[in-house]
Amino acid sequence: MIPLLLVFLFTLAIGLLAQWHVKRTYARHSRTSVLSGYTGAEAAHEILRQAGITNVGIVEHEELLGDHYDPRRKRLVLSSANYHGKSAAALGVAAHECGHAIQHQQAYAPLQWRMAAVGVTGFASQLVLWIPLLGAFTGLLAPRTSLLIMAVAWGVMMAFNLITLPVEFDASRRAKLVLNQLGFIQAGAERAAVSQVLNAAGWTYVAAFISSLIYFLWHLLPLLTGRQRN
Repeated sequence: MIPLLLVFLFTLAIGLLAQWHVKRTYARHSRTSVLSGYTGAEAAHEILRQAGITNVGIVEHEELLGDHYDPRRKRLVLSSANYHGKSAAALGVAAHECGHAIQHQQAYAPLQWRMAAVGVTGFASQLVLWIPLLGAFTGLLAPRTSLLIMAVAWGVMMAFNLITLPVEFDASRRAKLVLNQLGFIQAGAERAAVSQVLNAAGWTYVAAFISSLIYFLWHLLPLLTGRQRN
């Protein structure tokens, strides 16, 4: 079997490459001002209003690229750069998060599944951290038992990441559509810039899924074949 170190380095490289790509693309298009003159917050407010969503707040925070929609608190969180920014990148990110709010309003099935799986996925992420330590330092778990628990935990995380893909790509699709419909971005360079930013962000979720799939298979295959790993 492939050594764990190689698996770790490969998945680390995938994640770092995806993060580098999205930061580089965002930085480039954060300098592309839109002719409409809207800020990310203003665009988000209008998108939510047009969708008939009045119970979602729009708040500012400091973390760059930490933008997200919080379905439990019903709030859309934008980084300062995107809250006040008037760039294609700022509007693209803001509209993407609005896409999640619209998904929530419409009870979009993959989003509902992801929300329902948050608790069990958090537990699984703790297992993959602690089970190797328990097995290595306490000897309380047999190797095959540890493998089984790890395979199940990584399987849960893989399934969560798989469900996340349609949620994120659908939110980006909605963002591109609504920005065009409401006239926040112009055809040509602005539209291309928004697409590039959102497509780059989507690859981070693809990378997360690929990594979890690799770890799932790495732990599962020895159980199926009965072979020892290196």
